[in-house]
This record gives sequence, structure tokens and C-alpha cells, in this order.
Amino acid sequence: MFVTNNSYATLSSYAGKLAEMGIETEPADVITSATAAAQWCRGALAPDARILVHGGPGVHEALRAAGFDRLDDAGNVAGSVTGSGSAPTTVEHDAVVCGWHREFDFERLAVAAHALHRGARFVATNTDPTYPDDGRRLPGNGALVAALERATGRLPDVVAGKPHAPMADTVRERCGQVAIMIGDRPSTDGAFADALGAEFGLVLTGVAGPDGEEPVPEPAPRWVAADLAALVALITQPRE
Repeated sequence: MFVTNNSYATLSSYAGKLAEMGIETEPADVITSATAAAQWCRGALAPDARILVHGGPGVHEALRAAGFDRLDDAGNVAGSVTGSGSAPTTVEHDAVVCGWHREFDFERLAVAAHALHRGARFVATNTDPTYPDDGRRLPGNGALVAALERATGRLPDVVAGKPHAPMADTVRERCGQVAIMIGDRPSTDGAFADALGAEFGLVLTGVAGPDGEEPVPEPAPRWVAADLAALVALITQPRE
């Protein structure tokens, strides 16, 4: 099973990206933080709830798969608003789902903040502060969530992704008991392994390491390797 806190893309897009790496998989083998957020919404909101999506196509897909069809995109709502920073007052939303997206701008922020001021539930797909991209550390969804927190004085009602309970519940429902969780961020992947009662395999291809954003934990996990191939070789080597 492949688990990501990036909620932006659709499940088939992630499966296609894995296929480009030579890893054949199906969309059903991928769980995103959008999947977990949608499952939480299904348990917390009425089936006819109206939801404002402050995120990408993966959030729309996950919410529709969970049975919600009254979805508004913050970008489309912002495009219909006249006057800079204003927001419609006639539409009530039951929840705002904030997921990472590159289209984040002031108008979308204003629309989402308006809905939260009016009492909508605040659902964050995840709160990762950054993510690695071609040697850079780009702002993650935690930066977008922080903007909404600052604009509204509210914290999320729920954070769905790793290492939080909605993602753990979703993974257990799909997989049952998990033996090992492999990831590159100790604060999320390592904590998620603990939440699942699984071992943690740390790869140093992301944010962890001597020159990274996060140090290797002390004491170090049992499995630490430079990359995924090295980790697999380490785990599968014969034991004395």
C-alpha cells in the first residue's frame, strides 16, 4: 500500500507516476490524505453536506467517492465574487477541506476564511510544513492551513493525514495489521508507524539526515538506509 500526505493529485495519477518508476500498481493501492479527510467527513457530516474545497482535484475525487456531491471549489467561488476580497453571503458551507495546491491566492483564502467565519467545519488534509522538490523545500499544506488559522483565529477541527487517526483508521480498514511503515519524514512517517504499531523504515531521500530539515531520531529506528533500494536489501538480508 502506498500512502501519501499530498492530497493534490487523483489516485490514478499517483498510480501512473509509480508505473513510470517501474512499480506497477492500481489506484486502489494508493491512499492519500484526501482519502482520509473524505472518510472523516463521511462519518462527521450529513450525506447532503455542502463542502468548500480549498485544494486540488484529488480532494474533489475523494469527496465524491465518499458520497458527497454538493462540492464548491474555492477558485470557482472566488471567480464569481465581485470586489476584491469580498465573498458571497448567500451560500452556507458545512465544511472547508484545505489541501495543498499551487493555485492558492488571496481570493481563495478570502472565500475559505469567510466560510470558516460562518461556522463551517475546518478540515485539513495534512499539516506538513514543506515538501522536497528538486533539491528545494517548497511550502507544504501546513503553510496554507496556517494562513487560514491566522485569518480566522481557528485551528482545524481535524487533521486527516499522517500521523493522525483518520489516516491510521483508513489504512487499518484497507490493510489490517501493518508490519512496516517506510518514509522519509520522522515527524510524520515515524509517528505514523507508532500509530499503526508498526516498525519504521527511514529512507534519507527526503527531509531527514545531517543536512535535512529533520534529524535522524535518537535512538535511530531499527531500519535506516540511504534510499528505498538500500532499505529493501537491508530488511531482506539473511539474519544470523
